Amino acid sequence: MHSKLPVQLFIYRCCMTGKKIVWVMIVVAAAVVIVLLLRAHWLRSISVHRSITIEGAVIQRDADTKNELPIAGVAIAASDGVKSATTQSEASGYFKLVLQRGVLSGKPVMVSFRHASYEPLDLNVQTARLEAQNELYVAAMVPIPAKTLARPRRPEKVVSNVRVRYTTNSRTETNVGSAVKTFQVINKGNVPCNHQSPCSPDGKWKASVESASLDAGADNTFDNVRASCIAGPCPFTRIDSNEFIHGGRNIRVSALNWSDTATFLMEAEVYHTAINSNVRELYPVIFGRTLNFTLPPTQEGVSLEAEIDGLPMVFPLGPEPNLSWAICNVRTGPDKERTTVYRCELKPDYQF
Repeated sequence: MHSKLPVQLFIYRCCMTGKKIVWVMIVVAAAVVIVLLLRAHWLRSISVHRSITIEGAVIQRDADTKNELPIAGVAIAASDGVKSATTQSEASGYFKLVLQRGVLSGKPVMVSFRHASYEPLDLNVQTARLEAQNELYVAAMVPIPAKTLARPRRPEKVVSNVRVRYTTNSRTETNVGSAVKTFQVINKGNVPCNHQSPCSPDGKWKASVESASLDAGADNTFDNVRASCIAGPCPFTRIDSNEFIHGGRNIRVSALNWSDTATFLMEAEVYHTAINSNVRELYPVIFGRTLNFTLPPTQEGVSLEAEIDGLPMVFPLGPEPNLSWAICNVRTGPDKERTTVYRCELKPDYQF
C-alpha cells in the first residue's frame, strides 16, 4: 500500500507540469499574435505618411506687398532624388504637389519653380523620418528685368481714365391687370348618391363637378388667385385649390356641389415678366503697373473704356482677354458667390 503512493504522486506532478506547459504555450502564442498585430498597425501608419503633400502659392517678390501679384503657369517640380511630381500654378498662384515616397529617410525634398519671366527658384522642404512638416509654402519669384534693345526709345503711351463697363440682367414682374371668370355647377339637391360618383364628402347625396380655366398669355403669370361660391347653396359646395394655389400661366378651378345649382367666381392678378439689362460702371484699383477689379457672376458684356494718349477707346474683354496695351488674366474667386477676378498688367511702352 505504501509502495504505490510515490508512483501516484509522480503521476500527479507530471500532469500538473503538462498543464503548465500548455498554458505557457497559449500565453506565448497570444503574445506573438499581439506583437504581429501591433507591427502591422505600425507599418500601416508609416505607409499613410509615405505620400508627402506640398501646397502653397507663387507670388511676385516686391518690397511693396500690394505688388506681390500671384503668378500663373509656373512649372513646379518636386523630387527627393528617387521619386518626383510636377504641376503648374493656377491663376491665383495656388499649387499642390503629392509626392509618393517608398521610404521616408528624412532627406529634404527639392521643389523647383520655373517661369520664363522670372528667375529660377528652388526650395528645400524638410521632412521628418515618418512624415513631412505640415506647412503652407509661399514661393516669391524675382521678375527678370526687360532687356533694353538698341533702338531709339519711344515715349511711353499714357493710359488714363480707365473704367470697367458691364451689364447685369434682372427679372422683373409688373402687375398689368386682373382676370375674372364665373362658372356654375348645375345639380339637383336631395338626390341619394347610391354609390354613383361623384357624391357628397359623406357619400350621402348625388353631386356634380365643374371647372373653369384661365390662360395669362405669353410672358404672363397669375398670382393671388382666389375662388369662392357667390350664389346658391354655398354651404354644400367644396372648391379644389390644388390647381391654382401656386399660380402660373394657366390656372384651373374645380368645384363640387351636392345641392341645388351654385355659382362660383374666380379672380387673379396678372403679372408680366420681363428681363431688364442694367449697365454698370466701376473704376479698377491700380497698383503700380497693374489694375485689378472683380465682377459678380451675373455680369455680361465686360469691356474696358480708357484713353490712350488722350484718345478714348473701348476694349471688349472676352473669356480670354487680349488687350493691345495690357496682359490680362481672369480667374473665378473661391467664395460662394463665385465672383470673377480680373488682373491686367501694362505692356512695355505704356504707363498709367
